[in-house]
Amino acid sequence: MKFAFIHVERAYFPISALCRVLDVTRTGYHAWAVRKPCTRACEDRVLAAQITAVFTRSRQTYGSPRVLMELREQNLSSFDKCIGRRRTARIMQENRLFARRRKAFRRCPATCDVARVAENLLARDFSASTPNSVWVTDVKYVQTDQGWLYLAPVLDLFSRRIIGLAMSEAHDGALARAAIENAAATRIRNRTLRIHSDRGGIYGEHEYVQRLRTLGIERSMSRASNPWDNAAMESFFSTLQFELLSRKRFETLEDARAAITEWIDGFYNSQRRHTTIGGTSPIKYELSWQMRQSRT
Repeated sequence: MKFAFIHVERAYFPISALCRVLDVTRTGYHAWAVRKPCTRACEDRVLAAQITAVFTRSRQTYGSPRVLMELREQNLSSFDKCIGRRRTARIMQENRLFARRRKAFRRCPATCDVARVAENLLARDFSASTPNSVWVTDVKYVQTDQGWLYLAPVLDLFSRRIIGLAMSEAHDGALARAAIENAAATRIRNRTLRIHSDRGGIYGEHEYVQRLRTLGIERSMSRASNPWDNAAMESFFSTLQFELLSRKRFETLEDARAAITEWIDGFYNSQRRHTTIGGTSPIKYELSWQMRQSRT
């Protein structure tokens, strides 16, 4: 650090005076000035460029664990044997590549009529061995300059993929039914399919319940005032808020619709790495499962 300071200030003060004040030798400074960077420093420069590219492609959301996954899978680094999470984190910190921190979770009140509440069949088991066996859903409020946009996604617990999506200016049963219809139209369902939600009033409406019965989908609901019973869906909303919604101000409802649709289809489902499914994307995880099934 002393030599670096002298190197910067040598245009304004004599080197001999700077060395005397900082208690270093001129010989030592000149040796430092002509010394070539060590091998590790040269490697760090290459890694910094690769890490910056990965961080940028992740829309500036990946921390060191996911950046390291990307480097290793894409074979971007020539130093696979000597790069780990700590070195990746150090290089990211030196280059000011910081993943943003999430805010603390807050509870939401239950609103569904007690008479229409379904049993909590999920029981916080957020695993699924096959696609289309367990879905989860909920509603997210998105603020725009034109008013609120209500977002109702349907997530498959097997791959964490968003398989159904509905957005509306009204928070009503039609929104919940539209999300289910969108998911049902694009997926081949198993004989035993279960969908889990919180106790929002729209999930207890007669038309919604009847439509699920017609589709052969079994209902499950969280316990009262217990968002952790639907943690997988809350995790998705947290990611959406953290990586997209908190970064933009939407002037119109259509702006919000377009941005959310593009983020889900263009990044979340197809590219974003999920630690729950081994650090891969939902679509890639499903394709890998289908290939394994075809071989067996």
